[in-house]
Amino acid sequence: MKALTWHGRRDVRVERVPDPSIKEPTDAIVRITSTAICGSDLHLYEVLGPFLGEGDILGHEPMGVVEEVGSEVTRIKPGDRVVIPFTISCGHCHTCDQRLYAQCETTQVRDQGMGAALFGYTRLYGEVPGAQAEYLRVPQAQFGPIKVPEGPPDERFLYLSDVLPTAWQAVAFADVPDGGSVAVLGLGPIGQMCARVARHLGYRVIGVDPVHERAEMARRHGVEVVGPGQVDVAADAIRDMTHGRGADSVIDAVGMEAHGSPGAKLAQTVTGLMPDRAAASLMSRAGVDRLAALHQAIDAVRRGGTISVVGVYGGMTDPLPMLRMFDKGITLRMGQAHVRRWVDDLMPLVTDDADPLGTMDLTTHRLPLERAPHGYEIFQKKRDGAIKVLLNP
Repeated sequence: MKALTWHGRRDVRVERVPDPSIKEPTDAIVRITSTAICGSDLHLYEVLGPFLGEGDILGHEPMGVVEEVGSEVTRIKPGDRVVIPFTISCGHCHTCDQRLYAQCETTQVRDQGMGAALFGYTRLYGEVPGAQAEYLRVPQAQFGPIKVPEGPPDERFLYLSDVLPTAWQAVAFADVPDGGSVAVLGLGPIGQMCARVARHLGYRVIGVDPVHERAEMARRHGVEVVGPGQVDVAADAIRDMTHGRGADSVIDAVGMEAHGSPGAKLAQTVTGLMPDRAAASLMSRAGVDRLAALHQAIDAVRRGGTISVVGVYGGMTDPLPMLRMFDKGITLRMGQAHVRRWVDDLMPLVTDDADPLGTMDLTTHRLPLERAPHGYEIFQKKRDGAIKVLLNP
């Protein structure tokens, strides 16, 4: 089959690789009809290369048609149309019983000290072959895959794999009071959906992003935007818009990509130039992030408010302004999305012909799998209005 494989920093290629096969009775094989490039994939493209091996298959936002199932898989059958959550969970362990599926004890990557395995996301998360490919082996298929109806286009359902449940959880974790305000820092795909979910739930939403196309997309969905030219003073602008207090809640949908933090940027760049083994060891013990977005969130939230971190961070020695956080009485919540936990809330919205979350207004580029390297490039460089790139194998 064809698949997108990693070969080095900013070097991804579509190559022929062996077809996947059933290895465990809880496996399924899915023929991928649509998959997408996630902002988290850009971390693999840039910063997290030391944890990848040459030829690793990337991608964790897929949907498709079931081709084959193992003997213990009874919830789905060949021919079913399914979305695959990016987190791999069993559905029956202690943490899954608590609906903490991203911490599944069956798939935890214990040798790395990490939570549940993820598709296509480095040896830190199990080195499971990813979904930017023609076919995908799905472990724990007795629980994970989400069956969806025939008929509507893939884009109505594809984002159940990651974007929608991640956004829904981010808003839930933000604990916005009834009629309250939430600021969303970063209006990439996750930030866009965080803003739309929050609007759907009746909150006032203030979005922050320096990219014109992202700001305009958010405005289309009723978001007040602190846009280009104001981002460096976004916290001041948010306070001005909220009677001087700050937003009730702030969602950091940026993570380690944030501009600023020049020292951390230099550290990331130097690490990226080191031999992989040395770089991985250093990042595991002493990694640092570019914390500009998180610092901005701490500044922009009101006293007693909540910050929900959904942007990916990877640092081990990140300095936080603990005095400022303690003094303001901030609640901080974060973590990988427990995808299956939120499906019952989301499914009525994605099957609604009115499309209340605007799932059909997120994809900006649709490319064949062969052009995936181009998709990574324009997404990483924010060129050609790229906000969300969808791939069709």
